[in-house]
Amino acid sequence: MATAKQNTVAVVGAGIVGICTGLYLQRAGFDVTLFDKDGPAQGASKGNAGHFATEQVFPLADSSLLPQIPKMLLDPLGPFRIKASYLLKAMPWFLRFMSNMRKTKFDSNKQALKALNEQSMDAYQALIDEAKLDHLFTKQGSLLVSEQDDETELKKVYHEFKNNGVEVSFLDKKQLNAIEPNLNDKVKFGIYFSKVGHSADPEILAISLYKHFVDNGGEFIQSAVNNISQLDESTSVQTDKSNYQYDKVIIATGAWSKTLTQQLGYKVPLDTERGYHLMLPEQGCLSIPVASLERKFIMTPMLGGLRLAGTVEFAGLTAPANEARAHALFPHAKAMLKQNLNHDVNTLPNWMGFRPSLPDSLPVIGQATKHNNIYFAFGHQHLGLTQAAITGKVVAELIAGKPTSLDLRPYCISRFQ
Repeated sequence: MATAKQNTVAVVGAGIVGICTGLYLQRAGFDVTLFDKDGPAQGASKGNAGHFATEQVFPLADSSLLPQIPKMLLDPLGPFRIKASYLLKAMPWFLRFMSNMRKTKFDSNKQALKALNEQSMDAYQALIDEAKLDHLFTKQGSLLVSEQDDETELKKVYHEFKNNGVEVSFLDKKQLNAIEPNLNDKVKFGIYFSKVGHSADPEILAISLYKHFVDNGGEFIQSAVNNISQLDESTSVQTDKSNYQYDKVIIATGAWSKTLTQQLGYKVPLDTERGYHLMLPEQGCLSIPVASLERKFIMTPMLGGLRLAGTVEFAGLTAPANEARAHALFPHAKAMLKQNLNHDVNTLPNWMGFRPSLPDSLPVIGQATKHNNIYFAFGHQHLGLTQAAITGKVVAELIAGKPTSLDLRPYCISRFQ
């Protein structure tokens, strides 16, 4: 058994949240080890949409969603699906989800999301500057577009964002074409979010940050963590290979965090949204991420082409991927772009990953309520890439005994106990 060293921290999970947390802990002077059963950034951090979606301040538990759910569930290739065999297991999560639609809950959850998102880009910039990765961190904004002849619905969305402090501009067709001339003429209006960004390759970004972590003396152990326990003077991390001891341990295992938290005696209603992407070889047809109001998907320009993403599927962690859900994104891109996209969809690279989702759309960030030396940083749902750096920053501040950059009470695990 390894001997515990002073000021040592283990971060269990080497996705983008774990990597950013490790980097901020290093900046605070800690000796940090990352654990992961796979290589760095091989989960949701590998295939996400690459969109730093700071504009997304609205919880998913919105009462306006209720009338749309039956239609969504009946369409097996629609933007939202629950696998029939998984419906019963997911029901407790959805009951909690619906309870968060109450106005008081919705408003408080919205404020907590805004607090994270408002500081997320600055928290990233500090790491990006240090690691010299500006070429992978583009801050040129993003678009939400509509194909409706009537601008009423998009104008309503525009005012909702604006009234909640999001920097946004409404664009007519001419203004839209000036930003993205390759959008089809069917696309009539858009709203432009000026303070958001994207990565040309989120996997390369995460791995590059990981390499910076290692260059600064960080350690990586590729092994599944089976158990975490707090001892008298240290905290034990048990893997198949060995037992390790650290002063502090952070659980940042995304969609797999439920097992470890349950072992520690915490009840967390964590479920999994399976997200898909499809890669088109087209490069240069878009300059910034473009999301569709009606089609509920997003197109992000990347080094390897154009990434299509945005579906949600509740089917758990073990069911095989349904490639048809990724393929279903192709007709949407074909309809929205001027290019003649003439591909055999079966030959295009696709991917499926797991988003860790909680019914209030908020992550769990902070100290364990029953364990002094264990901390949490998981459950970021669709915003793991967006909120990774600010999460790492506040966790490092907390462990260092410094005032945190934001109030962590809304994200405490106690809200589920």
